[in-house]
Amino acid sequence: MVNARTYPLWRDLAMSEDLPKEALKTVIGALCAPATTPDGFDAKADGWREEALKAALPALLARTSAKRLRGQLLVHADEKMLAALAAAGTVTVADVPAILRYRRVWPGLISALARHSDQVEAAIALLPRLPGHKVEQVIRDWDPDRYTRSKDAAPVPPVPPELFDAVLEACLTPLAAYLLHPEPAEGWEAVSTFSKDWSLELGGRDGWAMLARCPQRWSQLTAHPVFGSAVQHLLLDQAETQALEEARLRAAYRDGEKLPADPAPALSEELLLACLPALCLPELANLPNPQVTARRTLHHIANRVQNNPRLADLGADQLHAATDALVTRGQLLSWSDKQENDYEFDGRVLRLAEDLALLSANPDHLAGACDQLARLDQPAVVSPTPSRTLIRVIDNVGADHDRPAQLLERHYEHRRVQALATLAANPHTPHTAVADVLNGLHPAELAWIAEKAGGPDWFLAAAAAVSVPEDEDDGVVRLLDDDELGTHPDPAAVLQSWLDSPVTGDIFSRSEVYRAVVKSRYRTLEHLRQVPADEVLARHEPEVALEILLDHCGRSTARWEALAAAMAFDYDDKKITFGQLLDSLDGAPAQARTS
Repeated sequence: MVNARTYPLWRDLAMSEDLPKEALKTVIGALCAPATTPDGFDAKADGWREEALKAALPALLARTSAKRLRGQLLVHADEKMLAALAAAGTVTVADVPAILRYRRVWPGLISALARHSDQVEAAIALLPRLPGHKVEQVIRDWDPDRYTRSKDAAPVPPVPPELFDAVLEACLTPLAAYLLHPEPAEGWEAVSTFSKDWSLELGGRDGWAMLARCPQRWSQLTAHPVFGSAVQHLLLDQAETQALEEARLRAAYRDGEKLPADPAPALSEELLLACLPALCLPELANLPNPQVTARRTLHHIANRVQNNPRLADLGADQLHAATDALVTRGQLLSWSDKQENDYEFDGRVLRLAEDLALLSANPDHLAGACDQLARLDQPAVVSPTPSRTLIRVIDNVGADHDRPAQLLERHYEHRRVQALATLAANPHTPHTAVADVLNGLHPAELAWIAEKAGGPDWFLAAAAAVSVPEDEDDGVVRLLDDDELGTHPDPAAVLQSWLDSPVTGDIFSRSEVYRAVVKSRYRTLEHLRQVPADEVLARHEPEVALEILLDHCGRSTARWEALAAAMAFDYDDKKITFGQLLDSLDGAPAQARTS
């Protein structure tokens, strides 16, 4: 039992160059033994001991060669100190067994050991002990002090080529193995359809992180007998997007620098040709559940072509054949009616049309995409009531802000006509199929084509030639404030026209309509009865429903209890109107409460 006040002395003894070899065992024992008192363990004093030992560890390890004593010291060092000592050469591969008795391998230890040429092979042998997601950190954190190192400090030695290759192979192996036996990962169905990759495995982030560090070797790696296919997939998916992201970061870092209008591609034509075998994801061609997997695969291929536009010409025949096969196998153009609460239905149809416009040369398939666009619901175009907040934060609120084409873009309702314009730009799309869709478009969509759409002349002319009845308006539901409503002979009828309009069926627009109705001083109880109950009760000030509920429930205890039960609705519950809620209270016994 060492007196806690003597720990500074033991620390200085350990760090003294004059300490004889015969004293090492005693000094180490004094600094490694837990601090105790006659009453037991002393936590406060043990903290002082740990501080003293931490300061003395480098000196003690440098002077101690006995395995038992070194093991006694190593167990008290944390990962950061062990890595620093390994980088300095104080801790070597001979100490690894002692370290691994108490810790798992971590990337920093492998990096530090590999800084010494005679330990690289032993460091590589430790890689399989790392979890897969940590292997790349061996290279990423090769220089842990890169942000704090002073200018006068010695430079860090380069990564040994043998270690780099070992980490690269370890990071590419999972993707290479997956491509040999592809199967949907557990839970992949839950991945958002907006995600670029339908498969959880095909991302290969660590593999790409390693590839990005050696662009000079890409051409060689695409022909690798084991990892070539994995490298091709990663280059097609990541190279161009990563180059653009880095350019944006550089532009943001350097004030005033603009992105080049036509940046140099990350992949040369030679590399693109080398990657063509992987372009259409042949490994995923026969996955189960083709109605879903074929759609996701097609979208993945389309993203590759968007990122690398030269592929449209270099791999045209391959793209056309793969697209036809995916459409046929997945029955992607077989129409199925939209199910309730299927909020991604429109997005699936739109993405399929965009993907086919980019990839297909089959007139029948392109016509089928046009037919699916025609079956989508008409857009809900709403001009909101004037907002003082909006006017303050948006400087372009004015006449242009109320144009139908501009309003169409508020909730991305222009995507259908935008997809149609993309289909029309494909020279293989039948003109008659596009014209059939044009004849059924919303007036605001026709206005959008005239103002904002590009495309071939025949398409713009066909859109301009669509006949519109003289008595038909522009299809926009314009919400007015009470000052404007007051100028109408029947403001209540105007409110009712909003509630009767098709826009109340759109998830984005209906709240704007309901909010305008509830806030208007011209609303009546009959208007409120048509509005969802949660809009009236939970999304506006209590005064809106206060008098109505007081009058309706009166002194009936049963009605008040029924009201409390009825108001326990949740976001996902089936919507009931305020009128239905009031009517449900009428079923409660109307007994008067006596006091």
